Amino acid sequence: MTGYDFRALQDRWLPVWESLGLFSPSSVDRYIVSMFAYPSGDLHMGHAEVYAIGDVIARYWRLRGFGVLHPVGWDSFGLPAENAARRRGLDPAEWTYANIATQAESFRRYAVSFDWSTRLHTSDPSYYKWTQWLFLRFFSRGLAYRASAAVNWCPVDETVLANEQVIGGRCERCGTLVVSRELNQWFFRITAYADRLLDDLDRLEGHWPAHVLTMQRNWIGRSAPGSYHLHDWLISRQRSWGCPIPIVHCPSCGVVPVPDDQLPVVVDGSPVFCPKCAEPAQRETDTMDTFVDSSWYFLRYPNVSYADGPFDPARVRPVDHYIGGSEHAVSHLLYARFFTKVLHDLGMIDFDEPFRRLTTQGQVILNGAAMSKSKGNMVELADQLDRYGVDAVRVSLLFAGPPEDDVDWADVSPGGSARFLSRALRLASVNSVASTGDSPLRRTTHRLLREITDLLEATRLNVALARTMELVNAVRAAPPDDPARLSATEAVAVVLSLFAPYTAEEMWHRLGHPPGVAVAGWPAIDPDLAAAETVVCVVQVNGKVRDRLSVPPDITSAALRTLALASPTAAGLRVTRAIVRPPKLVNLISSEVPSR
Repeated sequence: MTGYDFRALQDRWLPVWESLGLFSPSSVDRYIVSMFAYPSGDLHMGHAEVYAIGDVIARYWRLRGFGVLHPVGWDSFGLPAENAARRRGLDPAEWTYANIATQAESFRRYAVSFDWSTRLHTSDPSYYKWTQWLFLRFFSRGLAYRASAAVNWCPVDETVLANEQVIGGRCERCGTLVVSRELNQWFFRITAYADRLLDDLDRLEGHWPAHVLTMQRNWIGRSAPGSYHLHDWLISRQRSWGCPIPIVHCPSCGVVPVPDDQLPVVVDGSPVFCPKCAEPAQRETDTMDTFVDSSWYFLRYPNVSYADGPFDPARVRPVDHYIGGSEHAVSHLLYARFFTKVLHDLGMIDFDEPFRRLTTQGQVILNGAAMSKSKGNMVELADQLDRYGVDAVRVSLLFAGPPEDDVDWADVSPGGSARFLSRALRLASVNSVASTGDSPLRRTTHRLLREITDLLEATRLNVALARTMELVNAVRAAPPDDPARLSATEAVAVVLSLFAPYTAEEMWHRLGHPPGVAVAGWPAIDPDLAAAETVVCVVQVNGKVRDRLSVPPDITSAALRTLALASPTAAGLRVTRAIVRPPKLVNLISSEVPSR
């Protein structure tokens, strides 16, 4: 890896990017959001995957000339932080904001192209004031109510759980067996929207993953002549580190909402008086489920300093592309849809679905098992970044498979990714002269750019990265005096900036350009040069023909293998070996035979 010092690249370019302010758009054409982080500690491998995916998407549309809003925030209330702080004898706020500071620094190091002016924390009074304000709108509309009910109680965490937070009869968070208790609790009447939540899923077909749509349909569970499976959303939580419910209990007046001009409600032990009769009263002691906080945060991002309401009516918009885990299919993703429909009915927004397009990512596992400290199989992100560098970790995660598949870290090679990046960087060190002459490299470059563009727009990031590797190999194979070499190397730098921003910026610098490859513009593609000859490649599974792919005649073995594994034929298979004979044959060997 001679000449590839990732630490030097990171130290050189991070402060330059921050000084240039490249990622704060003057206008917004594309709104790209990754589910915001919970500050339980430093970033982990799961964070590294989801934010790498979202960053590629944001960077791509920025290079295409769109104003991209790519915000950052923290889902900072919640029981895990409260318990962790209690064990350490700390205030939950102290613990939480210290973790946020750690994660913020890691995000910067990881080169996520956030607009940092959007930064929000759900535990800030300036944020949860509006969570309380929205609760009061639900309450006045009859969508928030208090009732005695048998509830799911976790004896370890000492709090109520919603049905969605009970998995196999156990607490989703700690695994303790849940018991039933009769308590007065607060609910949101989500069942009033059951029909719309179900029927409107049809509008999301082709834009959301099919398995997420199926999970929501099954969870809502409408059956003739009517046993929805869906129950009203239990939002009460018996903890202090959460958004206080803005209700006062008066001996004379009963349940009384706190007036808007007294928000935010902060539990500080001060005397409480009824807003109606001014007599001594008791403040509601329950706080809201943190899923309430996350049901509308994406609406505030476009103007986090807006002071006249929960979000700025002039800037609020649905998310164009949302990225996060499918484990939230029947919780956060369902609740956000419910909130959006209620706010639409209140006349506050002119759309009734929050996320136009959804990409879900798999887990980062190790040797086939979920990572866990108790199992002793944790891979620490910070260690991997120190060993291989940010770009190599990003490339490894994105190349390992389609975004929705699990990534087994035991099967990836960050060292191999670092060697690839070193080879790419050396391209910019070979003296080349700009020329318009024709060469096979020029045709290869335009063909691959066309394919990379199509793959990125289909969120087939691993195959797009494979095509980028092909382009690097094509440039390396060309003689130094090839007339297409300079433009091809520039194209490599621009495309590589999606996946490996530090390496790409250094390439751009060595090619003689000013800093800012992230806004250099997508390479122009000549359709005549991009129209390359193709051949038919047969894809077999255990020797039987299952698919046919159109591929370029000069496709490499590695690229053809990646393309075959990304095809629908390979979905769900555990491929033990791939026999590749470019360009006409791939035989996938698997113990699992697809049912056809």
